[in-house]
Amino acid sequence: MLTLTQAVYDQIVAHARADHPDEACGVVAGPAGTGRPERFIPMLNAARSPTFYEFDSGDLLKLYREMDDRDEEPVIIYHSHTATEAHPSRTDITYANEPGAHYVLVSTADTDDAGPFQFRSFRIVEGVVTEEEVEVTP
Repeated sequence: MLTLTQAVYDQIVAHARADHPDEACGVVAGPAGTGRPERFIPMLNAARSPTFYEFDSGDLLKLYREMDDRDEEPVIIYHSHTATEAHPSRTDITYANEPGAHYVLVSTADTDDAGPFQFRSFRIVEGVVTEEEVEVTP
């Protein structure tokens, strides 16, 4: 299960909405070994695409060095889907290379009549996708 604060949840959703119609992407880092998503880090979608996201390689290298210096790890890796449901695509699965991370997808498309977005979390390990519950705390 992914447990995150309302503040982090709101930041991810706001970023997804702000970058629409392009996909948004980013990381939420936390203290190594804790699984606690604490530090919201919005990233630039270097692809600037409504159907694909890509972290800028220089920005990603800088982020990983910074997390290493702060004894953090990526707890959440998130991105948005702008025209489809919040479920990992084949491309998302192929590029998922952090087996300990929660992969959060936010859909900014109204695909299920449940409102303007969906917020879902998945574990992706060796190509196997498992959806998990999301608990938002105050």
